[in-house]
Amino acid sequence: MNWKKTLLICVTVLVVAAGALVLIYSTEPTAQRSSASKQTAMLVDVTPVESGTFRPTITVMGAVRPEQEILLRPRVSGEIIAISDSFTPGGFVNAGETLLQIDPADYEAGLLERQSELHQVSADLELELGRQELAKDDYQELEGTISSEYKTLVLREPQLKTAQARVEAAQAALQRAQLDLDRTRIRAPFAAQVLTRDANVGSQVSPGETLGQLVGTDFYWVEAAVPVSNIRWIELPDGSGSIGSPARVRNRAAWPEGTFRTARVHSLIGALESRTRLARVLLTIADPLAHDEASAGLPPLMVGSYVEVRIEGKPIENVIRLERDYLRQNDTVWVKANGVLEIRTVDLAFLDKQYAYISEGLNANDLVVTTNLASVFEGASLRLEGEEVAQ
Repeated sequence: MNWKKTLLICVTVLVVAAGALVLIYSTEPTAQRSSASKQTAMLVDVTPVESGTFRPTITVMGAVRPEQEILLRPRVSGEIIAISDSFTPGGFVNAGETLLQIDPADYEAGLLERQSELHQVSADLELELGRQELAKDDYQELEGTISSEYKTLVLREPQLKTAQARVEAAQAALQRAQLDLDRTRIRAPFAAQVLTRDANVGSQVSPGETLGQLVGTDFYWVEAAVPVSNIRWIELPDGSGSIGSPARVRNRAAWPEGTFRTARVHSLIGALESRTRLARVLLTIADPLAHDEASAGLPPLMVGSYVEVRIEGKPIENVIRLERDYLRQNDTVWVKANGVLEIRTVDLAFLDKQYAYISEGLNANDLVVTTNLASVFEGASLRLEGEEVAQ
């Protein structure tokens, strides 16, 4: 009897528990899903564009080389007996300055011999001129008794021509001796810096032997490699008094930031560089070693150094100038117009290292987006700092 009562109690408890569970689940509140995000305008920075006429900058690289350069060689042989103190590597010499002295003794003796020979033949010429007067008297006495073909012999004209020729030869020999003596002093042909010296006191030298290397200090050249497509933007002298484009030259590896030397385009070399197929433009830099007062404080140039050249190009008229960083992929520009993003495709007139020069696609009153956006699509809402956005 007890087990029946226990079973009944258990069944009752189970039924009550099941009913309670059904009641709990049937009365549970339903969760309502609501959007946790709201579409907002993207915060951006913008910049106005510049319109007008601008000169682009063509930035290229070039090598420095001297405008004047010679290997110093003697024209006479002999022993070097003196060398100028300034004729040393790195030294500076003036135009006409004596750099080396070859022993002149032999050449002085040779000059005296030539002078003596000239005196001798000059005396012979004077004697012959005296004989000419006597010959003229004799011819007048014999005139009519001898034929005309013997006239030149009677008047001693061959002897006179011979004497005159000997004088001319002696004068030429004297001039050569004087030149040889002058050439024992080896002078600087122009104001220069000495790069090398290959002779010393006591050296025996002969014509054609290298004594040293000099480079002129008045001007240096910079030979710059320029893309052929950029040549049309560079002003080249045409020989009628026009001047080439101005330029700035900078040695990025050696000079402080902001330091540069001014140059000017001199000519276009009429052949492409064989390996790169780039055009070669020659620029001139005055006073490259900064010796003049006007160049005081400027750094000197070194022959053979590799430098950056920024050439000021011809004016580009009626264009929009925009910083190159704001030109996007596929020649597009992001513009904020009426609170939304417009992606404009633009036509480029020129592109230099810093700016893009745009001929079509932008207007003078456009605002260009300078912020880099993660999500970019036409018509995206944009706002500026502090700008209210319509809801």
